[in-house]
Amino acid sequence: PAEPRQREGQYLSAGVRLQTVAKVFPSQDPLDRADFNAVEYINTLFPTEQSLANIDEVVNKIRLKIRRLDDNIRTVVRGQTNVGQDGRQALEEAQKAIQQLFGKIKDIKDKAEKSEQMVKEITRDIKQLDHAKRHLTTSITTLNHLHMLAGGVDSLEAMTRRRQYGEVANLLQGVVNVLEHFNKYMGIPQIRQLSERVKAAQNELGQQILADFEEAFPSQGTKRPGGPSNVLRDACLVANVLDPRIKQEIIKKFIKQHLSEYLVLFQENQDVAWLDKIDRRYAWIKRQLVDYEEKYGRMFPQEWCMTERIAVEFCHVTRTELAKIMRTRAKEIEVKLLLFAIQRTTNFEGLLAKRFSGCTLADGTVKKPEVPLPSTNPFLEDEAGTETDEIVIEKSDTDKPKKPKVPDNPFHGIVSKCFEPHLYVYIESQDKNLGELIDRFVADFKAQGPPKPNVDEGGAVLPSCADLFVYYKKCMVQCSQLSTGEPMIALTTIFQKYLREYAWKILSGNLPKTTSSSGGLTITSLLKEKEGSEVAKFTLEELCLICSILSTAEYCLATTQQLEEKLKEKVDASLVERINLTGEMDTFSIVISNSIQLLVQDLDAACDPALTAMSKMQWQNVEHVGDQSPYVTSVILHIKQNVPIIRDNLASTRKYFTQFCIKFANSFIPKFINHLFKCKPISMVGAEQLLLDTHSLKMVLLDLPSIGSQVVRKAPASYTKIVVKGMTRAEMILKVVMAPHEPPVVFVDNYIKLLADCSTDTFQKILDMKGLKRSEQSSMLDLFRQRLPAPPSGAENAGSLSLSAPTPEQESSRIRKLEKLIKKRL
Repeated sequence: PAEPRQREGQYLSAGVRLQTVAKVFPSQDPLDRADFNAVEYINTLFPTEQSLANIDEVVNKIRLKIRRLDDNIRTVVRGQTNVGQDGRQALEEAQKAIQQLFGKIKDIKDKAEKSEQMVKEITRDIKQLDHAKRHLTTSITTLNHLHMLAGGVDSLEAMTRRRQYGEVANLLQGVVNVLEHFNKYMGIPQIRQLSERVKAAQNELGQQILADFEEAFPSQGTKRPGGPSNVLRDACLVANVLDPRIKQEIIKKFIKQHLSEYLVLFQENQDVAWLDKIDRRYAWIKRQLVDYEEKYGRMFPQEWCMTERIAVEFCHVTRTELAKIMRTRAKEIEVKLLLFAIQRTTNFEGLLAKRFSGCTLADGTVKKPEVPLPSTNPFLEDEAGTETDEIVIEKSDTDKPKKPKVPDNPFHGIVSKCFEPHLYVYIESQDKNLGELIDRFVADFKAQGPPKPNVDEGGAVLPSCADLFVYYKKCMVQCSQLSTGEPMIALTTIFQKYLREYAWKILSGNLPKTTSSSGGLTITSLLKEKEGSEVAKFTLEELCLICSILSTAEYCLATTQQLEEKLKEKVDASLVERINLTGEMDTFSIVISNSIQLLVQDLDAACDPALTAMSKMQWQNVEHVGDQSPYVTSVILHIKQNVPIIRDNLASTRKYFTQFCIKFANSFIPKFINHLFKCKPISMVGAEQLLLDTHSLKMVLLDLPSIGSQVVRKAPASYTKIVVKGMTRAEMILKVVMAPHEPPVVFVDNYIKLLADCSTDTFQKILDMKGLKRSEQSSMLDLFRQRLPAPPSGAENAGSLSLSAPTPEQESSRIRKLEKLIKKRL
């Protein structure tokens, strides 16, 4: 039993080896498989009994294969025997080489350690010598500095006693520099003692120099007649090295002593202290500055800027004194006196800016202004010229780039700031002057009458308009030089007040009055029912006046907008939001709208008698169609009379002439349609004649903007759309009237298709124009209500349908409501 188990174990181990070999060398031969089964292999070779006939051949092939495998195994085994022996020999040789290499590395390491030890022994003495040299150099340098410091302190004390400031200035700076090297040695008593002696010498120098200046320029009494000395000049050089407070004290005392005479001469109780003699203050300081340059210019160092400091201190003192005296005598301040003082003061500030740089203002109350951004406002051309330049605002000038504003001088307001609390006197004066100017404009207009018609040059702007804005510019520039704060806001309020007064008193107040008691032009007040009667309408002069007022209002509107922009540039940034002239611009817009409405109503009223005549004609008796009817000729005649005059007078404001044409079309076309409904009954021939007349009026209205003009221009698209829409509706009404009413269903469908009007009132008017009887009309109306197209989704869509296609009457009503809303808001 042990032998089969041993044989089974051998088979298992052989199978494991075969699996390992199969992983390394994959093979498809069944003999190489780990789970080889001999029975299955034989059955594969001999699947049938007939195949046993080839058994000898198969056995021979297997034996041949066995022999080949034996040969291969034998060759491999012999080769492996030699390889093992060679590997052992190579391993032994590698071990011997490693031992030799390790020995050589150890030898090199020992030699390196010996070399390092030898170098340390060689350089030990050199390092000691190097350290000794460095310490010796430091000691010698420190001893030299100590010697210099000790000698300098002794010399400094001696020179201080002898007031040899020229030598002290250089010596003191050197001593201070040398003393900085001993900051880390302050623990040594001798060094600390020298440092204390230096500080004591500095304090003594400061007190001594202040005493010398006090002696040379005493606070009480007169100046030393001999003038400045070289000692004081050298003392100033020493003060540059001492504590900055010494320098400030010298400057303060000298300037105070230098201006003491000014405070006495211009005391509050002196006559020369008042504003009318303010020139004497500035003349005094000019003389003092010249005197200082001659006597003391070389005494103080140039970097002290003593001349500028004296001038700045003078300005501060003057501002304080002027503010005090103006508070005391506020009731005596008049406009001319105030402006005189401000002008002289600003001139003096400009003179300071030319002479000085303003470097001493850093610690003062007046700051250098920032350079403003370049201005693109066309209201003013250039402020570098005189202040009385006129405002010239042309369309070509608005596109030109403007020069950037020149930055203000750093001394602006250093004295003139004191006048700001009293500028209410100036504002009140301008209020009074502007009120008188408006009254003069009104009186001049009444005395001279309206401007004469000048068709060739177009509507002229009233001269008073330019005068008003020239005065505005003068006030604005003048006030901005005085202050850019609250006074500018107060002046803006005055501007707003008189812009409104000009709009109502000069412009609206001089529009031609109508005969209506309500103040508006109505048809009933302008028409007479009798044939051949003349219609009350504006004369040529009145038409030109309306156009002139319209052009003036347009000029004022544009100029007011530019004025607002310029005011915002002049005022402080924190106050910009408080400047708003929108209300005044809206006022001029209302004047423009009223002027256009007057022109429209005048032409509309002139055409009304012709329309009345059309509605009174017996259209059922017309027997044949001829040329256009007399009423059409009359309408065309009135249009040719008025429109060229209005167009030529509004040549400079084409957009408002276009508005006139649109408003006239929105007013005339609904009125024509209403009179068309009054023409009843109408025969077929009469409807054809009316259709011809309607087409003639349509052509005239389309040509309205260029009628009677040698230059033919295409009418604006917005105007053409209104005319085509309105007159096409009139033509459709007449075409419906011309259509036979039998059968009724066809007539109703034709009406709905042509007019798209779901109103029963309009359909009732069409039936009246056709002259149908009431019984026929009743059945027609019932049929019309039945044939009306049902709305897509409820009554809301029906309402939106009627709103989506408004009639000319509805458009005209909307425009009137909008104008009323604007008037109520203002």
